[in-house]
Amino acid sequence: MPTDCISFQSSGYFSKLMQDYLDQKTELKPLYNNFPTLENFEKQIAEKAANFDNNNRITLVNTLQKQYQNIEISDATKQNISLLALENTFTITTGHQLNLFSGPLYFLYKIISTINLTKELKSKYPSYNFIPVYWMATEDHDFEEINYFNFKGKKIRWNAESTGPVGRLSTNGLEDLFEIYSKELGSSTNANTLKKLFEDAYLKHENLADATRYLANALFSSYGLVIIDADDSDLKRAFIPFVKNELENQTSFKEVQKSIESLSDYNVQVNPREINLFYIEDKLRERIIFENDKYIVNNTRISFSKEEIFNLLESNPEKFSPNVIMRPLYQEIILPNLCYIGGGGEIAYWLELKAFFDAVNITFPILLVRNSVLLATEKQVKKADNLNLTWKDLFNKSENLINEITHKLSPFPINLTEQKEALQKQFEYLFELAEKTDKSFSGAVKAQEVKQKKGLENLEKRLLKAQKRKLQDQLQRVTDLQCELFPNFGLQERQTNFSEFYLENGEQLIPLLIQKLKPLEHNFDIIII
Repeated sequence: MPTDCISFQSSGYFSKLMQDYLDQKTELKPLYNNFPTLENFEKQIAEKAANFDNNNRITLVNTLQKQYQNIEISDATKQNISLLALENTFTITTGHQLNLFSGPLYFLYKIISTINLTKELKSKYPSYNFIPVYWMATEDHDFEEINYFNFKGKKIRWNAESTGPVGRLSTNGLEDLFEIYSKELGSSTNANTLKKLFEDAYLKHENLADATRYLANALFSSYGLVIIDADDSDLKRAFIPFVKNELENQTSFKEVQKSIESLSDYNVQVNPREINLFYIEDKLRERIIFENDKYIVNNTRISFSKEEIFNLLESNPEKFSPNVIMRPLYQEIILPNLCYIGGGGEIAYWLELKAFFDAVNITFPILLVRNSVLLATEKQVKKADNLNLTWKDLFNKSENLINEITHKLSPFPINLTEQKEALQKQFEYLFELAEKTDKSFSGAVKAQEVKQKKGLENLEKRLLKAQKRKLQDQLQRVTDLQCELFPNFGLQERQTNFSEFYLENGEQLIPLLIQKLKPLEHNFDIIII
């Protein structure tokens, strides 16, 4: 069976909005800047170079050097941080939550897409430097989304309480979880490598931001990945004018609402607040609301006059945190960024933001859907071949797949099409006859037609069920294989942690993914490991 890829559009796992975006439908073009092709980056470079405040580069470099000072850094990453001071250096950025031990597999795919795109760009545009950046979502506060990962069908969960920004959360108390995970891993060489990686990341760092930085650096520093924690007072100083505009004019709400109206044919990913900012302290991250001429911090007794909140913004910009609407703007202000790489859901909400970016005169980045991957073993490929299954078959929804295979394996057609056609001809004759007699007969014919058609449809369904029972053993093998590749009837990359594959493949896993993934091809890759 073919073992390379299928298109995003034919995978069945992308929304109508993402399919239309990838197909570059005309009605969506006002919602993005340049479509992600290698050639379009030339225009994007020119736009960003003309519109980026290069004074922010020194602050960026100094902040990154400070954040890396207590971590062993590769020469590639060290050089990339230094290159950010130069005006011919640009970034390619992905972002991700601080999921425990990286969370699901697509954490890797996001970062690898970013690394590989910088390589392609350097080859195409050698006079520029392109730096892969991982933006840690340290200011998020939804701990329930990140406090676990799945390993061999079991959920490894961190039972702790968190009310403020997750990046500041203490890692105290992870020792018990480490013991549970260690027992699940076993004692192989690769298992011991994973144990040490977890221990060094989470048991030797004080907070979740530092732990996640260590983990991502350990996995990707040899490729020059630069990891940024934007929960920083110096970085936020450049954001002050935009925060002030948000507090005073609510520009994001007005502009994003307009974009949402143009997306009426699609499911909207996020809806803006009137003020898209949070107030944060160590154990607090709450929305800022404007009521009765006061800026109120939701669910607290904290409030400010306009003058007070503007003074606080100037003296302590770190107390203001962007939400999902404002965070992309913050990113594009402090980074000389050309492209954001994210999943379908992320790209969907970015498409709501271009009018807002235009209104505040910040260049809108290229939006690239990250690589998606299905990892399969040689044994699973052999099973699929023995069952005469294609990858397109296996990507099908479970019920549809079983129905299709039942039809394929049945020695006779599992439909009553001929009988339905014959019945239709019979009733055509009866209706002609009815026209020549009393109308009551016509009604009787119609009622009988409905009854007999329904009867044939029910017989057809029962015939399908009967064949499924007869082919039960073969169909069960199909179901078992699909469940192996698509755990819980969902995408492997959204369920399984990388450690499950690292156990078998060790340090070869990431280089194999680096070699295989092509971020600008917009395909769902199937990689045999």
